[in-house]
Amino acid sequence: MNTPENSGLGKSAAYTDHYDASLLYPMSRLPKREELGLHGKLPFFGADLWTAFELSWLNRRGKPQVAIAHLTVPCETPNIVESKSMKLYLGSFTNTAFGSAEEVRETIRRDVSDAVWRGAPVAGTVGVKLLLPDLFDREPVEELDGLSLDRLDIDCTQYTPQPDLLVAAAGEPPVTETLVSNLLKSNCLVTGQPDWGSVQLRYSGAQINQEGLLKYLVSFRNHNEFHEQCVERIFMDVWQRCKPVKLAVYARYTRRGGIDINPYRTSHPGPMPGNARTARQ
Repeated sequence: MNTPENSGLGKSAAYTDHYDASLLYPMSRLPKREELGLHGKLPFFGADLWTAFELSWLNRRGKPQVAIAHLTVPCETPNIVESKSMKLYLGSFTNTAFGSAEEVRETIRRDVSDAVWRGAPVAGTVGVKLLLPDLFDREPVEELDGLSLDRLDIDCTQYTPQPDLLVAAAGEPPVTETLVSNLLKSNCLVTGQPDWGSVQLRYSGAQINQEGLLKYLVSFRNHNEFHEQCVERIFMDVWQRCKPVKLAVYARYTRRGGIDINPYRTSHPGPMPGNARTARQ
């Protein structure tokens, strides 16, 4: 099993500019899910929405081409792809000639699908969309909608995850709310480098104490986990502590190495959120 410690994170790497699918480094989701008590059927649906801003290749006449890539990786995949390996993999397209943007898209879809579904009894696929330069001006910039928790004037003293801060008003009439915060910060599991994000929680059920929720989100500040793992931890803590009828957690993290990763987890299947970047991204 590939482990974070054996990945290329935090290590010098030779940059390859000719296509090499072997650069992708899949890592199992299972160990971190087992920490959360997740075994068998998952209590959530969703996906990890990746945006890659540094994608370029050559056409058959040697002229450089550029695009923005949007990838949708289902949360049911047994693996994630370590982000530095994705950067190196996409970088390997730089001096490789392809016949069309569609050939590039299909190559990325095939390779990433193979990596994230590796080891699954039945392999699935990932979604890949390439945005070419004539559509760049259609890339939206939107903030997460909802009531801002950051308006609350609170004291914060805990900077590792504290699920006991989560409290819901049991016995009170249920509510439906959308709450957001721009104060999410965690650290890379391997390098300890900061990961900055915004998070949105949509839920129906007993009203969640907003001060406690904001303090809980702030408590990730010194926590070391990958983006996907942090969002699943937030989902499970709120799900188990506050017991909402419905819950969705969506985080948008600032980019690193030309890539941003934006996990979405929901208790009920439905349409995915639009992959629109925030101003900080």
